[in-house]
Amino acid sequence: MTGLMGRSLRLELFAGLGLALALPAMAVESPRGVATETTVTAETQDLNGHTQATLTLRVIGQDGQPAHGAVVIADEGETLAGVTLDAEGHATAVLTLTPGEHGLTAQYTGDTTHQSSRSQVTPVRAATGTTPDFSIAIAPATISLAQGQSGTVTASVTPVNASSLTAPMFVTLSCSGLPDQASCTFTPESIEILPNATVAVTSSMDLATVAASTSRMTRPREGNAHHVAWAILLPGTLSLAGLAFGVRRRRWLSRLSLLAMVGLISVLGTTGCSPLYYYHNHGPSQNLPTPAGTYTLLVTAQSSNGITAITHTTTMVLTVQ
Repeated sequence: MTGLMGRSLRLELFAGLGLALALPAMAVESPRGVATETTVTAETQDLNGHTQATLTLRVIGQDGQPAHGAVVIADEGETLAGVTLDAEGHATAVLTLTPGEHGLTAQYTGDTTHQSSRSQVTPVRAATGTTPDFSIAIAPATISLAQGQSGTVTASVTPVNASSLTAPMFVTLSCSGLPDQASCTFTPESIEILPNATVAVTSSMDLATVAASTSRMTRPREGNAHHVAWAILLPGTLSLAGLAFGVRRRRWLSRLSLLAMVGLISVLGTTGCSPLYYYHNHGPSQNLPTPAGTYTLLVTAQSSNGITAITHTTTMVLTVQ
């Protein structure tokens, strides 16, 4: 009995030793990536009674190499915008801030080789004015879609000094910077800010991409197409043959036959090479997909009182896989 207990104890010790040796190996096989540091600096300026902040972002790895990917900008936890880092790990964002105190942060989302990181809070004070205005924000500030998928983000327009309004202010939303074969629509496209309003008004921004088509559509050919072709070609051929027969007898028939032959060849060549001919005989080409990649989209909010226009922008990051 004592021998069995000793043998069991030795087996447990060997098993524990094996597990202890395996743990470091498992840790080495599952690296977390390179740690990063995100920094943000802000410069502000007053423009017609509102404060515009220009943010300079930088994300660097502990290995000294710049990071790649997207950065989300937030104001005390509320998402404002998203930007894409350039090859040097830098990005710039321009934001319109509502009056009062703000605490801006930049959150790096990470990539396949770098860990995510968050900057320290950058305090910014926005001036208080009396002119009616608004600010715009987007959430989420980054979205990833596969080819053929669609997604929705929310655009928020916050009134500024709406108490000075004597009539409703209408703000129209639009976007730019989309890749080929992609689209964005706002619902609603135009939003209304009422006098004395203080709560943000939202609009749904729908993004859609296109997947590659694996099949080719064919259009059925019309049954009488060959009859029409023979109705044109047969008389034309016979006419040319008759003209060629009389070439030796009359000189003017030679010129006429040459002119007729050139005209017939031109008509047949134009018909065979035209897009309509190709469509009828081969069908439409397959759909092109939205190119994969990372894109920075510009979301614009604009209002006009008939004399002056107020325009504010924000950005977001679209990744097509």
